[in-house]
Amino acid sequence: MTSGPDEALAEVRRAVRGALGRLPPEVREAPLVVGCSGGADSLALLAAAHTERPGGVVAAIVDHGLQEGSAERSRVLAADLRARGIDTRVHPVTVEGPGGTEAAARRARYAALAAARPHPCSPVLLGHTLDDQAETVLLGLGRGSGARSLAGMREWDEPWLRPLLGLRRALVREACAGGPVPWEDPHNGDPRFVRARLRAEVLPLLDDVLSGGVAEALARTAAQLREDDEALAAWAVRVHDEARTGNALRVDVLRGAPAAVRRRVLREWLLECGATAVTDAHLRAADALVGAWRGQGGPRLPGGLDVVREHDRLVPARPG
Repeated sequence: MTSGPDEALAEVRRAVRGALGRLPPEVREAPLVVGCSGGADSLALLAAAHTERPGGVVAAIVDHGLQEGSAERSRVLAADLRARGIDTRVHPVTVEGPGGTEAAARRARYAALAAARPHPCSPVLLGHTLDDQAETVLLGLGRGSGARSLAGMREWDEPWLRPLLGLRRALVREACAGGPVPWEDPHNGDPRFVRARLRAEVLPLLDDVLSGGVAEALARTAAQLREDDEALAAWAVRVHDEARTGNALRVDVLRGAPAAVRRRVLREWLLECGATAVTDAHLRAADALVGAWRGQGGPRLPGGLDVVREHDRLVPARPG
């Protein structure tokens, strides 16, 4: 526990300073963009970044236009931040496309933040906390998405920088005293949205049943899985390079790799060949052409692609 807003802000500043120091050299000195929704997490992040890099920060406010008065709220926030000496821009976006409102809003927001960078190397700082990480891991568990999804969000995933992933949401919000009054997005408490229910219902219940510490445990699990996933991904790159011959893959090379590595190789290869929305079932069917082949054909994949085995190679084919 902190002793007050000053100490909380100092912890946020230390987190930001450390994350900036871990960036690649060519990124470290570039102007910073901070995604600022007006919520407590992003305001605390912006205050710390502005203190650490005075004059080198651009606040990017994305107006999704989903709620009445959002344009005026963005205008008032921008005026307040400019009065505090922070270069601030408002980016109105249109939320549309597949996947529902949450997914469409996320796509629009990230596209606007990427476009807001004043320099090609500029990192975009996001206010995700340890609590957000825990929610992300639970979402991955519920969807059966595999280790890559359970590894959660990375601190640095170019151009996105998440300095606050090691801090609890309550501490970050405590750091907001003395700044603009945070705005609470009503969508964050709307039970129509899955993440809102995880936050309000599921994590508190798990804390009660498991005697606390669930968010921290989920974040530790994500970090461990991230290390495992990075090691397997590096192994898969080596196998891919050895197995690739033209646009095909050599079965003898794939057969010598563990299944987890093979399926990573197959996924990247299939995407390179033009497949779309490759699922675990697709990967396992393609993998069966390596380890359980009895002359059967391979899977038909989204994007109009077949996988066949010919002369001890996996070959992409377009159905005739």
